[in-house]
Amino acid sequence: MMRFKIIVITFLIGVVFSCNSDKNTTKNIPQTTNNTSKTITNKFAIVIHGGAGTILKENMTKEKEAAYKSKLEEAVKLGYNILKNGGTSLDAVQKTITVLENSPLFNAGKGAVFTNEETIELDASIMDGKTLNAGACAAVTTVKNPINLARTIMDVSPHVLMTGQGAENYAKEQSIELVDPNYFKTENRLESLKKVKAQELKKDKGLAFYDDIIKASKFGTVGCVALDKHGNLAAGTSTGGMTNKRFGRVGDVPIIGAGTYANNATCAVSGTGWGEFFIRATVAHDISALMEYKGLSLKEATKEVIQNKVPKLGGKGGIIAIDKLGNIVMDFNTAGMYRASINDKGELYIGIYNQ
Repeated sequence: MMRFKIIVITFLIGVVFSCNSDKNTTKNIPQTTNNTSKTITNKFAIVIHGGAGTILKENMTKEKEAAYKSKLEEAVKLGYNILKNGGTSLDAVQKTITVLENSPLFNAGKGAVFTNEETIELDASIMDGKTLNAGACAAVTTVKNPINLARTIMDVSPHVLMTGQGAENYAKEQSIELVDPNYFKTENRLESLKKVKAQELKKDKGLAFYDDIIKASKFGTVGCVALDKHGNLAAGTSTGGMTNKRFGRVGDVPIIGAGTYANNATCAVSGTGWGEFFIRATVAHDISALMEYKGLSLKEATKEVIQNKVPKLGGKGGIIAIDKLGNIVMDFNTAGMYRASINDKGELYIGIYNQ
């Protein structure tokens, strides 16, 4: 009888410890939309950005602000409906980014910024968190939606990154929609180039000059990260790069681990900022690595990279990210970032300014 009591007591103690252990492993990770945070997990969710930089309310007309909010809402809702209906995170990311690429409001696809030679060169990338497969293109000039080419490179080719004329040839071979380069050009982007060139004539060229230009501008890169109902993460980013860029300059967007990264074990990240610094800091992968190797939460890892590491190097910008539990972070060290998200409850968030 005594032996039976000992067995029962031992069993009950084991149950108690097991319950406590379960509670510890299901602890939620904080979510932030920059300067606000709450504890939440989502079965599926989607987040987008339309660029970060010197985006001030006093410089924004009501009409322009409404236009940005409307396009952000249109894009994020399209991706949300794909996820809601059981679609993949990869499809949601790709389709959402095409909406932003087709809008002249953002520096990606139509409305992209001009190079020094008054041409437009586009970059994009996409990554699958389940397989760690990725695809990217750089310096393309006739591909209507570079994110579609990036997806095809990932799915069909044995390569990750294709550039220039070779990427254009592959796009044609794969029946990716091509357009005349003039399709991408907008008058306001041309005016921006002229202003930069005028400033360039008055100053010594170099890092200090570009620092002044960037402080007075915004990074119009677009991006999307998503978690689907199957537990798979994906990330994608698309851009026209830097105004007045030369010599075939390529930024962080098509560099996997710098501007884009996704890993089901940790998170999916898309960045927007001064590309040279995002490359040097391997921003997107660094956030994932801090989670994987140091056990940081998504919020903690993002803060370490965006608020500490990148500024110490001299860089500006922001990221959107989502972890494997559906926790969302939208963080930036600039005056604003166009951003939006929808969780599995259908709750829509849209933000522009640093508030």
